[in-house]
Amino acid sequence: MEWERHAERLADQVTDPDSRWLAPVAGVPRHHMVPRWWERSAGNGWTLRDGASDPEAWLNAAYSDRSLITRVGALHADHAEPDDRPEGNPTSSATLPSLVVSMLRHGRLGAGLDVLDLGTGAGGLTAYASARLGAQHVTSLDVDPYLTGAAAERLARLGLTPRFLVRDATQEVPGSYDRIVATVGMPPGPGLRPLLGALREGGRLVTTLARTSMILTGWMQASGDVVGRIEKDRAGFMLTRSGDDYPPALAELFALARESDGDEPGTGRYPVVDVSAAWEVRSMLEVTTPGVELDYGTSGRTRTAYLVHPDGSWARATGEWADPPTVHQGGPQRLWDTVDRIRTWMLAEGGLPLYGAQARVSPDGVVHLARGRWEAAMGGM
Repeated sequence: MEWERHAERLADQVTDPDSRWLAPVAGVPRHHMVPRWWERSAGNGWTLRDGASDPEAWLNAAYSDRSLITRVGALHADHAEPDDRPEGNPTSSATLPSLVVSMLRHGRLGAGLDVLDLGTGAGGLTAYASARLGAQHVTSLDVDPYLTGAAAERLARLGLTPRFLVRDATQEVPGSYDRIVATVGMPPGPGLRPLLGALREGGRLVTTLARTSMILTGWMQASGDVVGRIEKDRAGFMLTRSGDDYPPALAELFALARESDGDEPGTGRYPVVDVSAAWEVRSMLEVTTPGVELDYGTSGRTRTAYLVHPDGSWARATGEWADPPTVHQGGPQRLWDTVDRIRTWMLAEGGLPLYGAQARVSPDGVVHLARGRWEAAMGGM
């Protein structure tokens, strides 16, 4: 299959003419890494796509700047039958190449540096890093043995043989590295400690933080702190997971949020928003009220947002298009009121202080943020 011109076009799209990543993107056959994938279908379900049965669609998908979902719930596309309709959230993907290149640029990779790619996925970042730095300097880690095994086999066919590890990165990260680039959302606090322990003094960490779009970059100090900042660009990655699938959502609370009148029904200040898609609001919500889970739906012009929290709090906001919503809430916290306060802050200040904030990760994994007079900490007890 003639893929080269497609890869060259993609490389021109996602890198600059003088970029050191242009040749790796142009030289790696991305379709080889993603022979099958899932696409959204009617009713918000999933339909299996098989590249070999439609080579033109395969090339178009693989060499477009978009993410391809390879695993939904516990079912990988490689193992699926055509009539399978998995339920649940995506649990692995081939990340869109422009974001892969952006994370690699944040990593400040260079000759002779040992790199850990945390979150193997389909193996795209591992392939690009190996093509540029040499596979002997690249390690790729994932909790899923199938992902690491499939990526290892596919890269080996390209003559690339980096090291692959199967570990839960929130519990153990073997080895030590000059650069760690995580393409999963890492949880602040104890879940970050293994990464810090694997980063050499003077090394650089690049990661997103769980349930946010914030990219944290920083350098390891002799003190054991990683000091850097929240970058002004952003990324949305899946949460790191410790098992075959994510833990069940707070189903009983979501059921309560859908049906109950709550303690004090009221009216919200702003139109209903899909909080998960409002990245800056979502990120600040995780800073101020960590652990909130979200859902959202539409019916014609009617929008409904649901929020639940492990402490038993829940909220439902329903409104027509740009009208103020009717809000039902229960539990110890008023979650929609928190969203409204964040949106007021953003409107009053012209933005939130997250992107561009100074960041320091202490050895206990707590992420300390500061910008001007604003300070916050994520992951503390």
